[in-house]
Amino acid sequence: MSYYKTILESCCGELTEKKSKFICSICPVKTEQEAIDFINKIKSEHKTARHNTYAYILQQNNRIRYSDDGEPKSTAGLPMLQVLQKSELTDVAAVVTRYFGGILLGTGGLVRAYSEAVKIALEKSIIAKMFLCKECEIVVDYALYGKLEFILNSYKAVIRNCDYSDEVRISFYIKEEQFGKLVKDLNDTLAANFDLEVISEDFLPYEEV
Repeated sequence: MSYYKTILESCCGELTEKKSKFICSICPVKTEQEAIDFINKIKSEHKTARHNTYAYILQQNNRIRYSDDGEPKSTAGLPMLQVLQKSELTDVAAVVTRYFGGILLGTGGLVRAYSEAVKIALEKSIIAKMFLCKECEIVVDYALYGKLEFILNSYKAVIRNCDYSDEVRISFYIKEEQFGKLVKDLNDTLAANFDLEVISEDFLPYEEV
């Protein structure tokens, strides 16, 4: 997989339906343990709620899980999961907390309420494409800094840090599929007068060129 979509930070959305309050909390997660810890955290924060239903999708082992937490079968966790899947998200966990308002919603009403709560939370979220990237550090003389800056900008490289001391030292990351072409352009333009080190490789948010 060259990229996937996920949310970048935790977010909440809220819906009131016939006096029942539905609070959706969503969070980016990398592992099943992170998902479970998040679910337990929300449950702990809403101990008096009637239900804390959840759904999560992980790249790790292609794991997909959901729970109705006492609601009628397939009226909560599954609709929540389907909203996440329709949005093409992964490495994400969602919990919808329901404070019962005393009025029954019926199965159709529950499906709509739980789905809508997740949609509201996602509308408030920052969603990004995560591309396989190389994190790098490059060192050049000041005389070549302008040319280096132009090249990195042309690739929309994401700059992590710049250190201006005796030389210019820049930490950045770039899509893995573009790395070979970047190195060629650096060699052609800077005549190999630079030191480039690949620090790591990971999926990171990146704007498509």
